[in-house]
Amino acid sequence: MPFLSVLELQAQNTDSQFNVIAFFTGKNDKAHISFVNEANRHFPEMARKYHFTYDSTSNWDNLNAQFLSKYQVVLFLDTRPETPGQRAAFQKYMEDGGGWIGFHFAAFALTPSAYPQNWNWYHDEFLGSGQYKSNTWRPTSAILKVEDPSSPLTKNLPATFKASPNEWYGWEKDLKANPDISILLSIDPASFPLGTGPKQHEIWHSGYYPVVWTHAKYKMMYLNMGHNDIDYENKTNKELSFSFDNEAQNQLIINALMYFGSGKK
Repeated sequence: MPFLSVLELQAQNTDSQFNVIAFFTGKNDKAHISFVNEANRHFPEMARKYHFTYDSTSNWDNLNAQFLSKYQVVLFLDTRPETPGQRAAFQKYMEDGGGWIGFHFAAFALTPSAYPQNWNWYHDEFLGSGQYKSNTWRPTSAILKVEDPSSPLTKNLPATFKASPNEWYGWEKDLKANPDISILLSIDPASFPLGTGPKQHEIWHSGYYPVVWTHAKYKMMYLNMGHNDIDYENKTNKELSFSFDNEAQNQLIINALMYFGSGKK
């Protein structure tokens, strides 16, 4: 069965719509900016095909109850909210049954850094990952393994597939030990060694690395993907890869959007 065929059929036979809002900053790191720009090209096309609306904003003050009441799904494309009011509004939105998909840097926290771990509910409870611990470099593809084929979010995914090039993150907390976390995808051992360096600690040779997961208490999915490959070495800053040039990743994302947007618990 080709990717998207089931959802495509559903979309063609329903008049129901839902609304998606994407928040982004788009100021730091050319690879993250590239992903944000790509997402804001890709999601409107997906919205037309699957009968939902897509809006995006770089104004994080829109993260308030009145604004969020219009949307069934929130995306964080690159960063996270920083003010107490924004954070409180997002937490209440999620606790009241809103949907969320976060990409790559949206989960990053490291103390000390420009993004310290100063939001326990988000990093420790909601994401369950705690602080950033390590990464691979440079951005490379990985073979990903489906850990939970019974989830509606992994429907129609192959057992393993090659991801788009990405900077892969490792985390402080053991997500497998958290009973509320369901790991959907992890890095398959066939990927090792993962990364090319030049720093040796940025090449992973073994270990267990979750890259997509959900939390049982919330309608959420976090994906480690969201860092396009950029020609840093030759200082051209040319985009060398695109995250949405990947059929399986796109299947996962549309599965989640359609499921969270449906209003199902």
